[in-house]
Amino acid sequence: MLSIGKMSAATGVKVPTIRYYEDIGLLAEAERSTGNQRLYDLAAQERLAFIRHARELGFPLDDIRELLSLSDRPDMSCAAADVIATRQLGAVRDRIVRLQALQQELERMLKQCAQGTISDCKVIEVLSDHAQCLHAHHGEDSHSGLRAKKSNMRRASASIISDLQ
Repeated sequence: MLSIGKMSAATGVKVPTIRYYEDIGLLAEAERSTGNQRLYDLAAQERLAFIRHARELGFPLDDIRELLSLSDRPDMSCAAADVIATRQLGAVRDRIVRLQALQQELERMLKQCAQGTISDCKVIEVLSDHAQCLHAHHGEDSHSGLRAKKSNMRRASASIISDLQ
């Protein structure tokens, strides 16, 4: 049995985050010692390692909850997990496209900069006037469109997952 501090050290997850995962139900409530310290078994450590790895891959907490639920049913088809992973891959690809547009914009701003005074600085000028950007890479429209796309994908995958169960 591990205390919360030792669990944190073993998994690389900070103590407040472990408590948060307990609060939202990703981790089962820990057993308590006679001194009321949280105590975690190997299964909890493995579950926390799963959560951390999924977070490192960018999965949202709701998807991690679904994946954990699926992992608790080993005889079930993995199609539902594939749907979740495919959705995450799409989100990663979308993020890469946005980051590449940001990279291009920053490179363009720096290339146009004359290294003179702030009054002539292209970086300051472009940051002051979004219309000078080549891409709509960070405006409200691009984020709201992405949120709508993610929402539609979640509804579609939830439907598939419920059909599989």
